[in-house]
Amino acid sequence: MLKRLFIYAAAVSLAACAPQPYKATNKVYRQQAKHWSNVLKLQPDNIRTDSAATPAWWAGTVNFNLRKPNYVIIHHTAQQSCEQTLRTFTLERTQVSAHYVICEDGTIHHMLNDYLRAWHGGASRWGSSTDINSASIGIELDNDGREPFAGPQIHSLLTLLDTLKNRYNIPAANFIGHGDIAPKRKVDPSVLFPWDRLAAKGFGLWYGDTANIQVPDAFNTVQALRVVGYDMKDTAASIAAFKRHFIPSDSLSPAGVLNDQGKKILISILEKNP
Repeated sequence: MLKRLFIYAAAVSLAACAPQPYKATNKVYRQQAKHWSNVLKLQPDNIRTDSAATPAWWAGTVNFNLRKPNYVIIHHTAQQSCEQTLRTFTLERTQVSAHYVICEDGTIHHMLNDYLRAWHGGASRWGSSTDINSASIGIELDNDGREPFAGPQIHSLLTLLDTLKNRYNIPAANFIGHGDIAPKRKVDPSVLFPWDRLAAKGFGLWYGDTANIQVPDAFNTVQALRVVGYDMKDTAASIAAFKRHFIPSDSLSPAGVLNDQGKKILISILEKNP
């Protein structure tokens, strides 16, 4: 923790000496945004085929708008400072990015227009969606994955999530973690992340009272997790991801095992899943 604070303080000091520390990469951002803006302005071409007539004119529809995000994916950075993450996302060779980075002190960096496609999900799946990057907003929290998330950071996250949910009408069930959509590769935002606090505000699902839930003899854990959204190609990894998200106290139990209480929680989640 002290090491992180020292690194962050040093980064802040350096940033203070440079009014625009990302002037060069901001210029690249504007150039790339202009390029894609020009692509959007291009008139669609009529498709020419040998088997169908080609019109002599173009008819452009007047009914359209921008695609909007339908998911929010939460990550932890697994780096040592907010400044390190900002630098990582402004180096072309890293090929990774996110729409937002939230520092430990609660500072929110909006790095990419919400309508543009960030590279944060990688190879992932949720339900039938296999291109999560094209349908989501990525939020990175400055955290190395081994420490609790700071109070100011969670406060800023909740404020941001409220804005995104209302702006894009994102369903509560679609606020999920990187570890949920890529259970074989990722564990973020770590077992220490307060998913229950987010769900209480309408960002993500959480279970209710399980005392009266009965687990059917024929209950199919794999099928139930698939209905929630998990990719069940690796059963053990997906069960581990579910426990990390919903039952952190049981996250260190044997991989691939969901006990009776875990199944009750899963049933409760199914009942809340639209």
